[in-house]
Amino acid sequence: MATDPFLQRFNLTLHVKALGGCSSSTELFPDTGYAGRRNIYQAPQDRVYVVGQYDARVIDAQNCHTSLSEFRNLDRNVIFVGSFDQDDVKHWRYFPAAQRPELPFQKR
Repeated sequence: MATDPFLQRFNLTLHVKALGGCSSSTELFPDTGYAGRRNIYQAPQDRVYVVGQYDARVIDAQNCHTSLSEFRNLDRNVIFVGSFDQDDVKHWRYFPAAQRPELPFQKR
């Protein structure tokens, strides 16, 4: 079994809306046991990376297209923008890079 049957499981959906009006939605890897943090990065060629413990999504800002990517295919020359994560009282929120530095994912 991939996850502990006694942990809560939260299905996560990423919704993207661009200034031009286009939009995109995609399912993310489920949050099981508080593994749901997503780091956000500005990447080259008008792309944004949404990177989690187990998955990575690439958002092409030119056409609002969101795709799943393998970690090894992501550019390394990126800028950390912030992260979506739970705060001290376990409320889901956005933490800009100026408020909280990039946190690495734990190796399992």
